[in-house]
Amino acid sequence: MPPTTAAERVRDLFHQAGYTVDGVRDLLGPVAGAALARGEIVPALRASRGGTPVEALLRLFWLQVPIPARALPADDLIALGLAENADRDTVRARLHVEPVEGDARHLGYVVSDLVVRPGAGRLRPDHVVGQGGASANLAQLVVHRPVDNVLDLGTGSGVQAVHLAQRARRITATDLDPRALDLAALSFALSGVEAELLAGDLFAPVEGRTFDLIVSNPPFVISPERRFGYRESGLPGDEVCRRLVREAPRHLADDGWCHLLANWLHVEGEDWHDRVAGWIEGVDGWVVQRDVQDPAEYAELWLRDSCEAGTPEYRDRYDAWLESFESRKVTGIGFGWISLHKSGGEDVRVEELRHAVDQPVGAYVDRVVRGRPAITDATTLRTADGVVQEQIGRPGAEDPERIVLRQTHGLRRAAQVGTVEAALAGACDGDLPLGPLLDAIAQITETDPGAVRAAAQDVIPDLVADGFFEIID
Repeated sequence: MPPTTAAERVRDLFHQAGYTVDGVRDLLGPVAGAALARGEIVPALRASRGGTPVEALLRLFWLQVPIPARALPADDLIALGLAENADRDTVRARLHVEPVEGDARHLGYVVSDLVVRPGAGRLRPDHVVGQGGASANLAQLVVHRPVDNVLDLGTGSGVQAVHLAQRARRITATDLDPRALDLAALSFALSGVEAELLAGDLFAPVEGRTFDLIVSNPPFVISPERRFGYRESGLPGDEVCRRLVREAPRHLADDGWCHLLANWLHVEGEDWHDRVAGWIEGVDGWVVQRDVQDPAEYAELWLRDSCEAGTPEYRDRYDAWLESFESRKVTGIGFGWISLHKSGGEDVRVEELRHAVDQPVGAYVDRVVRGRPAITDATTLRTADGVVQEQIGRPGAEDPERIVLRQTHGLRRAAQVGTVEAALAGACDGDLPLGPLLDAIAQITETDPGAVRAAAQDVIPDLVADGFFEIID
């Protein structure tokens, strides 16, 4: 059946032109593609001078360069508000339209506000952002499983819902900003995604409802002002993230998951691990700090988006940010992700992983968020695939100073272990239960069997929870 609506015709135009992530990647090549990822458009302009439909679409909607009116059929683009006539012979973009890829396949399109390049003006207060590094991180974190219903809380341009449309039977997307909902509706129309769109703050639009999956890339920036709605909530400190984490469990169905990005404060005299862990109640939780910045670095990062460095405005606003942090005794600001799982347990893990991990984390997050298991002599273990052992000490020394088990894939954790755990890692192949292995280790090391068992009971459950060993049913 031929396309009948303007959105369907535009989607068909994009597909026929090859305006997909793969199509753009093939057009640009590695050099121009890498430059565009850094925000540099000159190499991409040079690579898209041929006048083909995909080049015209790239220049119009991604590079934001006016194109000749004859280059594309523009009536539907104009009717949807995506473009406008600059003059009789030229068309220019009104919105940014970018293809979305996930799991190595084309998913759809995201419509957002035009990118404001340095020296080209300022963002509007209700600016709606498209996909970027943060949204990509969240999409890679979400558990890989089909679900009945999804809540995309604070949908913005709708990028998370577009990512999840193939996994969910029903999608609800909310936002406080009506303009964000309008652009999300365009994203969904161009992507062929059906979703319920609701206006309101935090969980207010879905009060009394539960979901199998909740995702959120909230306005987590910790600022003394609410300058841009897409990044700042207007709540003090990290309160918006705390509220989301506190309220999410009552909106999760049994076995439901919630994933969100967050910032949190490091406060003088408080352990940040305990502070953030205290937000989580009634569910299993996993908090991962991926980066931390001092207050000055943090202020500089976010002021860069909104005013020119060195100006009186910049200095005044910088001073206000630092004053706000000093009044709260803030020593740093952490960035990372929080995952909640309504499993019936209440095991909470908070850790720092600042090194590269295998993506997508969502492919194995369900194996990570699990409690500390009970271990008995009858438990059969297997050393997980990809675990290697490192011995660290002075050259020529008979005994190592440290023994480290290290994962070569997944989260790539490392754990310093003792002789018993190292021996088990070498012996656990899933054939024998733990009891006979511990007896053999006690005999070989000439150690009291009771001491060997005590050491194993103290350490092995954590190594299982961390993924160094697997329990064989």
